[in-house]
Amino acid sequence: MRKILIVGAGKSTSVLIEYLLKKSDSENLQLQIADLVLENASKLAGDHPRAKAMALDIFKKEERQAAVQEADLVISMLPARFHIEVAKDCLNYGKNMVTASYVSDEMQELDEEVKKKGLVFMNEIGVDPGIDHMSAMQVIDRIRAKGGKMLLFESFTGGLVAPESDTNLWNYKFTWNPRNVVVAGQGGVAKFLQEGKFKYIPYNRLFRRTEFIEVKGYGKFEVYANRNSLKYKSVYGLDDVLTLYRGTIRRVGFSRAWNMFVQLGMTDDSYIMENSADMSYRDFTNSFLPYSPTDSVELKFRHNLKIDQDDIMWDKLLELDIFNPKKKVGLKNVTPAEILQKILMDKWTLSEEDKDMIVMYHKFGYELDGEKKQIDATMVHIGQDQIRTAMARTVGLPVAIAALKILNGTISTPGVQLPITKEVYDPILKELAGNGIVFKEEEKEYLGYNPFGEVGN
Repeated sequence: MRKILIVGAGKSTSVLIEYLLKKSDSENLQLQIADLVLENASKLAGDHPRAKAMALDIFKKEERQAAVQEADLVISMLPARFHIEVAKDCLNYGKNMVTASYVSDEMQELDEEVKKKGLVFMNEIGVDPGIDHMSAMQVIDRIRAKGGKMLLFESFTGGLVAPESDTNLWNYKFTWNPRNVVVAGQGGVAKFLQEGKFKYIPYNRLFRRTEFIEVKGYGKFEVYANRNSLKYKSVYGLDDVLTLYRGTIRRVGFSRAWNMFVQLGMTDDSYIMENSADMSYRDFTNSFLPYSPTDSVELKFRHNLKIDQDDIMWDKLLELDIFNPKKKVGLKNVTPAEILQKILMDKWTLSEEDKDMIVMYHKFGYELDGEKKQIDATMVHIGQDQIRTAMARTVGLPVAIAALKILNGTISTPGVQLPITKEVYDPILKELAGNGIVFKEEEKEYLGYNPFGEVGN
C-alpha cells in the first residue's frame, strides 16, 4: 500500500481526492487526509476504504513529523506561507512533495539538498501558476525545436463566472479566495516588457491601464498587468524576447469600476478602522469622503469621483448596497479591505446553481525562416457544480496527476522545481485534455505588440 498524505482540505482538494480515489485500487493507494478541522477532512474522505481522515495542527511539530514520516508522498494544500515546515520534514524523511503554490525563497533554498537526496519537490502545479506554465512551455519548446526565435509572449488567466450564471452588473462573482481579489495588485509595481521597452504600472494606476483580448465564442475581455512579468524571462528562457506580459482577465468594465474603490482607499489593508463593528455600510463609505453638513453621501461620492447619475458605474455601486444605513459591518478591529470584502461577499458569492469559468489566453510571436508568425492559444473551462468547480478542477487535477506521476517515477528529475520541462508537461497536459481541459490554437498574422492599432512605443 502506497500512502499519500494530503495536508489541507480546502476547496480544490475535493477534486484532487476524487481523482486519486478513482485510481486507488489500480495504483494501490491509501490516502491520509489531514486538516486542522477533522470534520473538513472527514467530509472529503467519506466512507471510502482507501481514505482516512485525521486532525492535524501543522504547528505541532511531533504530530506533523509523524504524519509525514508515514507517507510515501506529501501533497500540501495549505496556504503558501505554511508549506515550508512541511517541506523541511519531507526533506528530513526523504519524501517527495507537491504544492500548487509559487516557489518561495525559503523553498528555493532547499533545492540543493533536495537534489542530493534525489527528491522531487514540484511546485506551481495548479492553474495559474501551473497549467499556464505547462501550456506555454509546450508551445515555446515546439517553436524552438523548429528553429524559431521567440519575439513575444503574453499570458492571461481569469477566474470568472460562467456566462449562464453572469447575473450582476459587474459580470463577476467570487470563484476563489475573495481576499485575493480585494488586495490584488498591492505591495508592488507591475513590471513588464513591450517591444523592447520596460514598462511599470503603480497600484494607483493598475486598473486604468487595461487592454482587450477576444476569445472565440466568449467575446471580449479586459486584462490588467500582474505584479512582475519580468521574472519569467529566465524561467521560460526568454532572455531575448521583445514583449513579455502576464496579466489577469476580467470582463470589460470591471477594472474601471473597481478603480473607484482603489482611489477612495477602500482596498487598503494596512490599518484598522475605528468602531468598525458598529459601522453601517453607509458609514463605511462615508468614512472616505469629505465632511459636508448639507450634501448626501451619494452626492459626495459622485462629486469626488466625477460619476454622472446615469453612468453604469453608478448602477454598479447601487447594486452593491454600499449606501445602506441599516446593514452593519459587524466586524471588530478590521481593515478597509476586510470590510469591503464582506460587502462584496453579500452580492458576489456563488449560489448553489451558479457555475464558474476559467479563461486562459496565450499569445506567442516568433520568427521562423525570416518570417514572423503568431499563435494564439485559448482554454475555457466551465465548472460542473459547486464541488467540481472550474477552479477546483484546474487546480486539483494537475496536482493529483503530478503526484501520481512522481510516485510512479514518470516524473523523476530531482529538485525544487516548476512544471516547465517536457518530462512534466507532456504527460500532464495529455491527461488534462482527457478531462476536458483543452487548449485551442490558432495561427494568425504577426502584429507585434499593438492591442489598439496605435503607433508609438
